[in-house]
Amino acid sequence: MALASAIPEDAWLRLRQVGRVDLVVGIPSFNNDATIGHVIRTVAAGMAKYFPDAKPLIVHSDGGSTDGTPQVIAEISPLVQAPVVSFVYQGIPGKGTALRAVFEAAERLSAQACVLLDADLRSVSPEWIDLLAGPIVREGCDYVAPMYVRHKYDGTITNNLAYPLTRALYGVAVRQPIGGDFGISGELASEYLSRDVWQTDVARFGIDIFMTTVAIVEGFTIGQSRLGAKIHDVKDPAATLGPMFVQVLGTLFALMETYQAVWRRVKGSKPTTLFGEKREIMAETVSVTVSAMIDRFRAGAQTFADTWSRTLSRGNYEKVMGLAGQSGDRFDFPTDLWARVVFDFAAAYHNADRLAIERSAIVGALTPLYYGRTARVVIESAEMDEAQFERLVENQAGIFEKEKSYLLKRWQA
Repeated sequence: MALASAIPEDAWLRLRQVGRVDLVVGIPSFNNDATIGHVIRTVAAGMAKYFPDAKPLIVHSDGGSTDGTPQVIAEISPLVQAPVVSFVYQGIPGKGTALRAVFEAAERLSAQACVLLDADLRSVSPEWIDLLAGPIVREGCDYVAPMYVRHKYDGTITNNLAYPLTRALYGVAVRQPIGGDFGISGELASEYLSRDVWQTDVARFGIDIFMTTVAIVEGFTIGQSRLGAKIHDVKDPAATLGPMFVQVLGTLFALMETYQAVWRRVKGSKPTTLFGEKREIMAETVSVTVSAMIDRFRAGAQTFADTWSRTLSRGNYEKVMGLAGQSGDRFDFPTDLWARVVFDFAAAYHNADRLAIERSAIVGALTPLYYGRTARVVIESAEMDEAQFERLVENQAGIFEKEKSYLLKRWQA
């Protein structure tokens, strides 16, 4: 049975009235009335300044906001220099479905380039449109990922999991593989739509890592653009990860199944082409409650002891359980152990049937371990500036690459 369109019929009528376009900017949203107006005004200004001869379109794909987002859109749409088509998307609630609707619009209207921007951005500038769409229009790129200046504790899932694992697996150093703001070609948008993934976590928070991985593995031309600071709505990662962690991790592991014939042959990594100038900008501070993360790790050692014992190698299990007995001020979680733990879980996900463990249980059981590793990174980097912290992140990614031979052994065992 064919998957129903994510765009409602009345919105399709408005899109057909717009007709063929050159550049689409898609903005997924849910209860973003404080920032959505600024984002749309900035997008329209960027289109007019950097692509004056292109026919533009702004697609606002909303998840059914119950705040003032619809009113803001209704008020601002007639005032900007580009047509705005706004609708509530249809399908599984989540960012992925919102973006599927944008991809459908870009494909149907034959757009050459499509820019995707989060709706909670406060630092977006008109130049972002050029930095994300320009490499596609002028340089032949298919996928442009963001390079942000971020506070060292903004993006802990990226720093400690998505970046090092993606780099080690697929051999391309995309620093922000789940950054939220991307540029893609029309051809790549069609590639995403062709995949049978829209009833999975890709329809939710798994969408960004799915987009990055498919672009790399399928041989599309990859670039990264320096966007400056990313200022958006952030939360203390110790307070709650919400569904994001398990959806990103579950998608990462599922893609490892799909592309195992590819990543098992990859050794080392290479950089991508960089666009934009390096900027010296201070990012907003993000506070982290280390003690809360250590408490979550220790609680996990009790709750998930059985799953950990069946998922981790015997040596890694003993080491991890030993960490749970450390005092807070001396808490440690070595980088090489963290890499092997992640690889143990990836291998367990692959061998879930033989282990008689539900894959969802495997993904969920890694969450407390992630808290433990993140707590250690915060402790270790407390006195580091942003440049020093970036070296720590790069070193961690390098260790994931070095430990990949361990993953290969565990995958087959």
